[in-house]
Amino acid sequence: MSKLGLVLFALFIAGTPAQAQKFPTATEILEKSQQAFYYAGTDMKARVTMELITDTGKKRTRILTMLRKNAPKSKNQKYFLYFHEPGDVRRTAFLVWKYPEKDDDRWIFIPTLNMVQRVAASDSRSSFVGSDFTYEDISGRDLSADTHTLLREENLGDADCYVIQSVPKSAADYTKKLAWIDKKSFLPPKEEYYDGQNELSRVFTADKIEEIAAGEGAARKSYPTVTKRTMKNVKSGHRTEVSFTSVAYNVGLDDAIFTERSLRNPPRDLVQ
Repeated sequence: MSKLGLVLFALFIAGTPAQAQKFPTATEILEKSQQAFYYAGTDMKARVTMELITDTGKKRTRILTMLRKNAPKSKNQKYFLYFHEPGDVRRTAFLVWKYPEKDDDRWIFIPTLNMVQRVAASDSRSSFVGSDFTYEDISGRDLSADTHTLLREENLGDADCYVIQSVPKSAADYTKKLAWIDKKSFLPPKEEYYDGQNELSRVFTADKIEEIAAGEGAARKSYPTVTKRTMKNVKSGHRTEVSFTSVAYNVGLDDAIFTERSLRNPPRDLVQ
């Protein structure tokens, strides 16, 4: 066989379906990322310290307990957030029933008014308790709300990443988002959000990732977890740093915790 024939034969073999490599789509990558970032374990409990920091370094600190439970046969979730500090937000409680393909149900208990209020779906893009995170950042965004494109693969620090662009199909708090997704953990070490002028407006970074173990013996499993994260408003210089401590998975949280009744009477054994 001639050299040309050998080359053509090699190209043919390399291009056959049996040998071709299947690359994941942008949506498939983001589905795995959401699973790793928002759905680890069957449920989760953590102590959360949130520091709101101005461009001059002035800090305000909020401390809360976060409880989260996954629905066993769907992508639905329930979140319960209870604020311990500072005094002006102490006993404030926030409840979310998250649905992937429709508007979430959200309630907030305001202790100074002794009143539970519904949080409108349109508020999901507004600031979460004055921080640089939105309500949507806390519990995740429906993937079908955006169009996703895999732009490239590149290294970010020690992480080998996919870089994915997401463009909202309707009005959102950004017009474009770039996400770096670690190929190993599928956690996002970095995200960039762009505004209506196509200018960088917010940057998310996963500053610390730890392996959190749950279970015993053969059932023991480890979950890579972003235990320190930052969201920075690039234009104002304001940023919010969030640390997760006492993280526990597969706690066995009861559905009764995630009700309006718990907003006024939170489970003391879990939020102390």
